[in-house]
Amino acid sequence: MPVNLIRPEKISLSNHPQLNEKWVQEIIASDPSILGLGELILKDKERIHPKAGRLDLLLQDPDSERRYEVEIQLGKIDESHIIRTIEYWDIERKKYPQYDHCAVIIAEDITNRFLNVINLFNGFIPLIAIKMEANKHGDNHWLSFTTVLNEMTLGKVEEDEVKEVADRNYWEKRGTDKTVKLADELLEIVNEVAPGHELKYNKFYIGLAKDGQPDNFAIFRPRKTNLNMEIKLEQSVETDKLIEEAGIDLMDYDNKWGRYRIRISKQDIVKNKELLKGLLELSIGK
Repeated sequence: MPVNLIRPEKISLSNHPQLNEKWVQEIIASDPSILGLGELILKDKERIHPKAGRLDLLLQDPDSERRYEVEIQLGKIDESHIIRTIEYWDIERKKYPQYDHCAVIIAEDITNRFLNVINLFNGFIPLIAIKMEANKHGDNHWLSFTTVLNEMTLGKVEEDEVKEVADRNYWEKRGTDKTVKLADELLEIVNEVAPGHELKYNKFYIGLAKDGQPDNFAIFRPRKTNLNMEIKLEQSVETDKLIEEAGIDLMDYDNKWGRYRIRISKQDIVKNKELLKGLLELSIGK
C-alpha cells in the first residue's frame, strides 16, 4: 500500500503577503516552549520602552528568576536588530535587576558573518540566536526553531552575593509550612553526607550554609504543593535515567548554573531517600 509523504514547502515570511511578524509573535506567545528554551510563560508582548521602541516578547521561567527579552526579525538578520535586541535587554536588566536576563534574537536567516558578530558579545552579554524556518503544506503553515548560538557559561559567581536575605516566614507564605518542612527533611539528608550544614533563607531560594558561609551545592524553592530542588551536578545520561526511573519529576537541566532541577514531594523523600542522598553526596564541592 503506497504511503503518502508530506513534503512541506519552505517559505520566506519577509516576502509573504499575509504572514507577518505579528503572526510569528502570536504563535510564540501562545506556546513559548516551541523556542526550545524550556517551559516558559509569556510575561508581556509589544512592551513599550520610551525612546527605544517596543520589545516583541518578554518571556519568563515560572520556576526561577530567569527572563528572556526576545526580538523577532523576518528575513536576514541585520545590525539594527542586533543592537535593538541588546538595547532592550539592557533596559530590562537595569529596570528589574532582581531577575536574571537573557537577550534572544530570532531571524529567518542568520549568516556566518553576523553569527560571528553576535558571538563577540557572547560571554559579556547573555545572548541566544535562534534561526526560524517557516513551512507550508496546502493551507497549513507552521514554524520551527533552531538555536544556532547558545549563551556562553561564564565563571561561577556565588548567587548569595546578589540575592536579598529573607526568613522562614517569608517562604512559608510563598510556599506553605508543609513544603518548607520538606526543605528541613532534605537538610537532614544533606547532613548525613556532609554534617554541619544549615538552611540559609534568601529572597529567591533557600540555600545551604556551613560555618556561616554559603555552600550551595543544592538549593530549594518551596511551592504551594511541593518543593523544587536544584542540585549542582554535571548532566549525564546515567543521572537522567536514575531520576526518571525513580519516578521523580525531572523538570530540566539548567546549563548556565550546571544544576538538575527536580520537583520533590513528601512521597519522593520517603520512597527515594537513598537516591537523593547519593545525588547530594555527588554534588558536594561542585
